[in-house]
Amino acid sequence: MSHSSYELKAEARERVGKGSSRELRRNGLIPAVIYGDKQAPIAISLNTNEVTKRIHAGGFMTTVATIDVNGEKISVLPKDYQLDPVRDFTMHVDFLRVSADSKVTVEVPVHFINEDKSAIKIGGVLNVVRHEVELHCPANDIPEFITVDLTGAKIGDSLHISHVKLPAGVTPVITDRDFTIATIVAPAGGLAEEGEAEA
Repeated sequence: MSHSSYELKAEARERVGKGSSRELRRNGLIPAVIYGDKQAPIAISLNTNEVTKRIHAGGFMTTVATIDVNGEKISVLPKDYQLDPVRDFTMHVDFLRVSADSKVTVEVPVHFINEDKSAIKIGGVLNVVRHEVELHCPANDIPEFITVDLTGAKIGDSLHISHVKLPAGVTPVITDRDFTIATIVAPAGGLAEEGEAEA
């Protein structure tokens, strides 16, 4: 299960556009929008410090939150946020409305375990192809990460999505192939052996 849910207080925005967004930011607020679930989008403003704290705490994009908009509580999943390229503060956030039976698409980080029980212990190198995997998940049950067990993996082995035990109701977005998450390769110094084989 993902990070624990949290609640943010928001106010509906009457005015939208660059001018009003700049004014909000000057007042310590972030413009945001809630959309989806076949309902009209709602423009809102949120406390900058609260949102920034949530982003930096980790798991922001995979945690369902409740936004209290003038007393109406809406379940949402952050879908995108923009940071100022120079000053690194949050400029805008997009939230997707979710309900108990919503399915969402999220990028979930990959964790690797048991490196000491694989060829990495004798000098093999773990070459990570995908640090995150895009998954379809129930909105209220998004995994915080998926785990790849490296036990018994040898040099030259590829670890595919089929090696991963996904939680119930969670499926990869890519379904037309058993895609590679990581490979175990010989260390760079292992090239001398190839040269000898050619001679």
